[in-house]
Amino acid sequence: MIRMLFALVLSALAAAPRAENAVVRLATTTSTDNSGLLRALLPRFERASGYRVQVIAVGTGKALRMGAAGDVDVVLVHARAAEEAFVASGAGERRYPVMHNDFVLVGPRDDPAGVRAAGDIGEALRRIAATRAPFVSRGDDSGTHKKERVLWRRAGITPRGRWYREAGQGMGRVLQIAGELGAYTLSDRGTWLAMRDKLPSALLFSGGAALRNPYGIIPVSAKRYPDVNHAGAMALVEWLTSPAGQQAIDAFRVAGERLFIPDATRTTARHAVAG
Repeated sequence: MIRMLFALVLSALAAAPRAENAVVRLATTTSTDNSGLLRALLPRFERASGYRVQVIAVGTGKALRMGAAGDVDVVLVHARAAEEAFVASGAGERRYPVMHNDFVLVGPRDDPAGVRAAGDIGEALRRIAATRAPFVSRGDDSGTHKKERVLWRRAGITPRGRWYREAGQGMGRVLQIAGELGAYTLSDRGTWLAMRDKLPSALLFSGGAALRNPYGIIPVSAKRYPDVNHAGAMALVEWLTSPAGQQAIDAFRVAGERLFIPDATRTTARHAVAG
């Protein structure tokens, strides 16, 4: 019995992260932070794993650049083409699907451009451009900004002029600016739901495959950057994509509404962290 207990203690000590390697540096989008999702998820992961997560909430473009420089251990972002390029470059090991929500078009309640009546997001954007109604862009190379540029291009419009303003700010601040200016903006649904009660804006257009917003998590390459906390990064990947992590994502609510839909179908590594 004593030998068995001793063996269990040794096993637990071997599995626990060393003090100098107990911090996992996560570069992620402002949407996962502003929505409150990380505040709901990460304490559970930390209790289950023994790691502590340092969150750096920036736009997707900056998060991927931090990963490419080896300045973080793992990235959680939402710009599929940029994520695939990050992996193809050798900076990231592999993309694991985690969850999705969608983008929504919000703006002044009186909707001067008439986007509520649009048949699709392309028509909605063309109505804004045609009426030169004010539009506030993230302008920060975030996943939302990347999606916005794709949508304008597909709509056949190059937005420019005084009506189109690039804020260079995170999603929460851009929603505030758009509300103050009576302007339209594109937002992820999670941040919108988390902030809508504090804003004068309204959700005016949503729906359709073009507005789907998938999130992926990518460990930074340990081959390229031997000093990254690869074990900690994989522990976070494993937990977020495990049944425990996926159920926690599914259960997350703001004002009774689900913000994110889990996408991982199975545990993605050999030793999933329970919790």
